[in-house]
Amino acid sequence: MSVLRFLLFPFAALYDVITAVRNRLYDRGYKPAVKFDVPIISVGNLAAGGTGKTPLVEHLIRMLSPEFKIATLSRGYARKTKGFRIAQETDSAATLGDEPFQIYKKFGNQIYVAVGEERAYAIPMLLQEHEDITAIIMDDAYQHRSVTPGLSILLTEYQNPFYDDFLLPVGRLREAKSGAERADVIVVTKCPDHISDDEVMEIEGHIHEYAVKPVFFSKIRYAEPVGFGRAQAEFSKNVILVSAIANSHILEEYVRKSFTLVRHFSFRDHYVITAGDLRDIEAALKKAGPDACILTTEKDMVKLKRDELKEQAGRLPIFYLPIETEFIRNGKDFDTLVLSFLRSFKPD
Repeated sequence: MSVLRFLLFPFAALYDVITAVRNRLYDRGYKPAVKFDVPIISVGNLAAGGTGKTPLVEHLIRMLSPEFKIATLSRGYARKTKGFRIAQETDSAATLGDEPFQIYKKFGNQIYVAVGEERAYAIPMLLQEHEDITAIIMDDAYQHRSVTPGLSILLTEYQNPFYDDFLLPVGRLREAKSGAERADVIVVTKCPDHISDDEVMEIEGHIHEYAVKPVFFSKIRYAEPVGFGRAQAEFSKNVILVSAIANSHILEEYVRKSFTLVRHFSFRDHYVITAGDLRDIEAALKKAGPDACILTTEKDMVKLKRDELKEQAGRLPIFYLPIETEFIRNGKDFDTLVLSFLRSFKPD
């Protein structure tokens, strides 16, 4: 352990006290938590940073939308607007946040997408606006305890499981490991393609020290690159990778295995790529030669398509890499569990 992390332990201890008091107040009812008649699914994590929440939310949407009228609700991190907002055609990543806008562009004709910092106030407004909603998925809401979900799904990364982590600022945990007990289901995300039974049992054993709940394992499945820049551009396996996501090492590893990685422009999570950044990327593309192209994530694609970059990006051979959550064992059991929860709310 580095000297800096050691010196940060007193601050982590203080953070632990603050979050523990807050959770205790909710647990004992001193801070109010609202329950709603409509079924609510919460997807979240104990750690700060990306654990694959958006791909799992999209998995839930695909699974549930044929039978239920779904709405998603998130804070809308890094958006330039405030307050409650239901997505519509005039919105963008700037007004909704990159991840809600990504969901809206993909599923907006099937579901409702809303953002709001205070979910307890946003949900009644959402239900008043759209009375046909039969289920709500709250994204990144594990610590948002003012709303009590009917089903709480906790995600933890295979490479950075919560049981091996520390509280902020020493580690990445937003609250103590014991907070996992509030979950109804735990999903270990971003697993390798092949994971042995012994390793599964070991991970489950560590998790069950904190929460004896059903544990599922999933991985990221990448689809074929999709072009959205210069018309008629052909995908080249010589790629300049552009990403503004948390924990981009898994993406980079996949790109190295599948293509020839020329350079990786890696920005912090939710970073809004600027015209200057795009000029630097274009310069790197010219240096790489005529048979190279730009590859980015689906999350970053929606930001590159905004109006102020549309002309600049439109002349470049840019492709994005779609991803989906794929359960590597017992995936049908996960789907059945979620469906059974929602169907229990249906009238006889």
